[in-house]
Amino acid sequence: MSDDLIYMPATEALARFRAKSLSPVELLSAQIARAHAQSETLNAFTYTYFDEAMQIARDSEARWAAGEPMGCLDGLPVAIKDESHIAGKPTSYGSLVTKDFVPEETSANNERILREGAIVHARTATPEFSSAVVTWSRLWGVTRNPWNPEFTPGGSSGGAAAALAAGMTTLATGSDIGGSIRVPASCCGLVGYKPPYGRNPDDTPFNLDYYCHTGPLARSVQDTILLQNVMSGPDPRDIASLYPKLTLPTAYPDLTGWRIALSMDLGSFVISEEVRRNTLAAVEVFRGLGAAVENVDLGWGSEVQEACHTHLGHIFGGELTQLLDEHADDLTSYVRELAENAGQSRGRDLVQSMEIAGAAYKTLGPMLEDFDVLICPTTALPGVPADFDSTTDSLDVDGTSIGTTLEWVLTTPFNMLSRCPVISVPSGFGGNGVPTGIQIVAPTYRDPIAFQAAVAYEKAVGGWFGAAATRPSL
Repeated sequence: MSDDLIYMPATEALARFRAKSLSPVELLSAQIARAHAQSETLNAFTYTYFDEAMQIARDSEARWAAGEPMGCLDGLPVAIKDESHIAGKPTSYGSLVTKDFVPEETSANNERILREGAIVHARTATPEFSSAVVTWSRLWGVTRNPWNPEFTPGGSSGGAAAALAAGMTTLATGSDIGGSIRVPASCCGLVGYKPPYGRNPDDTPFNLDYYCHTGPLARSVQDTILLQNVMSGPDPRDIASLYPKLTLPTAYPDLTGWRIALSMDLGSFVISEEVRRNTLAAVEVFRGLGAAVENVDLGWGSEVQEACHTHLGHIFGGELTQLLDEHADDLTSYVRELAENAGQSRGRDLVQSMEIAGAAYKTLGPMLEDFDVLICPTTALPGVPADFDSTTDSLDVDGTSIGTTLEWVLTTPFNMLSRCPVISVPSGFGGNGVPTGIQIVAPTYRDPIAFQAAVAYEKAVGGWFGAAATRPSL
């Protein structure tokens, strides 16, 4: 198979479909071959629909030959996280408890993706109930990073990220309640977008949790824009979804005269020297683009991390407590711990976390009036072992012991401050070969500002995955 084919950007593939110099059948065949070759090593997919997908690709080929594509994704393979619904197809949530669940309805985002002609050839692996920032479960096993299989691709959209980085799909969907799009994007050298709360619809009940977002993962910023523009917009089943639909531009002005705020640790995170070095290198790229970059003090302390843990434990963990009486022995260690701890959470703890969120935004909000965006690392270190268990294993950053759940990712504060659009883009590699990333945080609901910065940065660094030397050695 041709690596150039399986890593072809979605935008280029569509142009070649239109020019009849590439068939959707050729593209899908190459990616299925890669998936077969790497299935045991990476374990990125749960359910696969390869035979069905090939027939859909042949139908797409005929539409392109007639000059009548179904929509803006016609013929593109899109891997869907094994968390959202496709009617009549299993959704396991990575759990032994729900391994036989088959939904009757299709989630709004998936409806839109299918309506535009995308080919859903596989579902991507998640930790159980998407409740970790690594990806392993008792049902599906351990998902590994294509850049170094000893390490995690991140979570909870880890299968999506591994599949993209390995050339097993063109686009992928994710969800992000504590960093679950941005962490895998960082760990796998991808672009991942957490839109502001309500921008993309979601399923109940977590559409009502402002920490929760659905969004795209891709290998380029333009491909991210393509999928985000499909996912975006109100849905009558989701009261939190925003009207009117926002369609992102594909071209943006340069960054001349911009002011960028830089926080290396968001006030309380311990950052590895490798991540610090790569973040500073990215900052120099922005300076070269005509932006002034200034270190800022957000005035945040450890209370921000603690408030995020409290919210996630109370709401997310609370939803899982109902499983303990009947299914405790079927749960992963990390889900069982989360559910058990949630039983000790009180309503006033949640209210206090909301008060801390308000105080945190009282510094960030005015700061983003003076600066165009805030930049910070996505993760505190390049990665953790693929089978890392937060309930038993220890974690340190350059010899400093930290917590074992979310303390190595700098993403959760922007789930708490959920109306800020955040895009993660690659910043370099650690000594273990695992990529690192930076987050670009824009003012609330100003999505195009985040993409303006990301487009300029990607162009300046020459993009990612464009040549053999910039891809995992698989």
